[in-house]
Amino acid sequence: MVAVLAGCVEPVDVGPPLRPACAAAPADPDHVVRFQTDIRDAIFLREDLCGRCHTATGATPIGLAVSGLELSSYARLRAGGALGGMNTVVPGDPCASVLVQKLGPAPPFGGRMPLDGPYLKPAELQTIVDWIAAGALDD
Repeated sequence: MVAVLAGCVEPVDVGPPLRPACAAAPADPDHVVRFQTDIRDAIFLREDLCGRCHTATGATPIGLAVSGLELSSYARLRAGGALGGMNTVVPGDPCASVLVQKLGPAPPFGGRMPLDGPYLKPAELQTIVDWIAAGALDD
């Protein structure tokens, strides 16, 4: 161990990152993302994405029952779930937001969401990142 700390041993080349690190800046800072239309209606309430599991009226509301995360309204989203709590959405910091982490390719715990896919398209995930980066406002 002393030899490694002293720099006597060559570091192992593990290669380039498999995917880019989380980018906290919005893709287009001039574009305003609206929660009601761009996030809730276009992503969260869709039955083929989040709506089937994380709304009370979803086809299989197992995500709501297990995690407590309800995505049908801004207030319920901001209340968070059992594991994410108030860190579900961290206004201004999408990389610290559990929502972004769980929707991305390497969630910090549990499975990637939506469980068993289909996963969000890169543009859909970027819309959520942009909204959070801009302050995660309810508009």
